[in-house]
Amino acid sequence: MTDTMLIGIDGSKAGEHAVNFAVSQAKAGDTSLVLAYVVEWSPYTFNTPEENEQRHLRRKEEIKTARERVLDPVLKSLESQGIEALGVVRHGQVADVLLQIAKAHGAGQIVVGRIGHSGIKSLLFGSVGRKLIQLAHIPVTIVP
Repeated sequence: MTDTMLIGIDGSKAGEHAVNFAVSQAKAGDTSLVLAYVVEWSPYTFNTPEENEQRHLRRKEEIKTARERVLDPVLKSLESQGIEALGVVRHGQVADVLLQIAKAHGAGQIVVGRIGHSGIKSLLFGSVGRKLIQLAHIPVTIVP
């Protein structure tokens, strides 16, 4: 039986540690990996139609940039190690989107780094890891 593990990455050292942990777990068993990068984005804005059009264009560019700068290099590194992984980039509230991706891919576990790029903001507004632990119906691993 193949298990699926979702790894949330953000280009930080903590995200790199989460990937390394997941790779070690995948090598130990029959586990497939799904790497996800979520561009923080809130749909709750009030814009004119012209502003919405510009926002949509920025969103497409952000997805392309995230894939090229963060996700693709990790996927290429894993491939060079003989590890297959799927990569996903989405917009939204990070924890909520990670939960949606986990469900869509039938993940049995979510792995994230303890402190990503959000830094001080997470101390003030709550962390992705904390929200995942509260809402997930599957195990969540927080990697230091």
